[in-house]
Amino acid sequence: MKRGIAVLLSLSTLVTIAYFTATKWAIRHETLMFYDPARGNRPVEIDVAVRRDKELQANAGMIKLPVAILNHGNTVKFTEYSFLANVFAARGYLVASIQHDLATDAPLVTKVGELYVGRLPQYHRGVANIRFALEQLEKVQPNADYDHLTMVGHSNGGDISMYFAKMYPDQIKKIVTLDNLRVPFMTDGRFKILSFRSKDSVFKPDPGVVPDDEICEKAGITVVRTSFQHNDMRDTGPDEAKASIQGMLDKFLEDESPLRPTPVQPPPTSPTMTDAGPVAPFAPPSHN
Repeated sequence: MKRGIAVLLSLSTLVTIAYFTATKWAIRHETLMFYDPARGNRPVEIDVAVRRDKELQANAGMIKLPVAILNHGNTVKFTEYSFLANVFAARGYLVASIQHDLATDAPLVTKVGELYVGRLPQYHRGVANIRFALEQLEKVQPNADYDHLTMVGHSNGGDISMYFAKMYPDQIKKIVTLDNLRVPFMTDGRFKILSFRSKDSVFKPDPGVVPDDEICEKAGITVVRTSFQHNDMRDTGPDEAKASIQGMLDKFLEDESPLRPTPVQPPPTSPTMTDAGPVAPFAPPSHN
């Protein structure tokens, strides 16, 4: 029986990989470079992923593309999450992966006892990058919905995503994080949250970041506890990890995908919960 289950899981993984491998050929990737004059012409590089047929429809004024902003982890390049970008693009999203860190930036450090263990300047920089990127993208891709964003991020990028949502909640539609460790989830039920958590002895979330099961259920938060390592959640990770994440992410997006017919009955609204508040001044023995 165990062997049969293992074979079934392997086949499922292969089918998922084959599906997204075939789909990605219909997806166009383009790297754009912009310079922010308000910050000394700071370069902000963006990888854009979009389905070719959906882009043509948007350019013709037939549809507006939903927008997903993808934020990378510390020391990881913005181009190292194509396995995530392709899922969103396959669902009809315009995906923008932003390069937040430059070689000239100070390294990310942990300061125990400070809010978000001293990462607040990096979150502010990430928010500024996102705001600037959205302004520039709207000029080249005007037929997209920049008022209802899906924020996506791994590790430090997940914290940037959650912090952006705290600052601009009215602009958020969904949040997807992969092992963010510092910024607490929003628990007011205003939008759905999906979070993949690693099983890693080094990378552990600070106290108060991930709500308990009861709060998650009431606030519309889905926490997926995986068997994968923290650093498996990017393009360099094992195929099994990427396929598993892709499959669950695709199901999460299915209900409101532009490729799915509009349901007759509107979905129920999520109950309102109080905000989790700032993270406790604690830091695990990690550097991401």
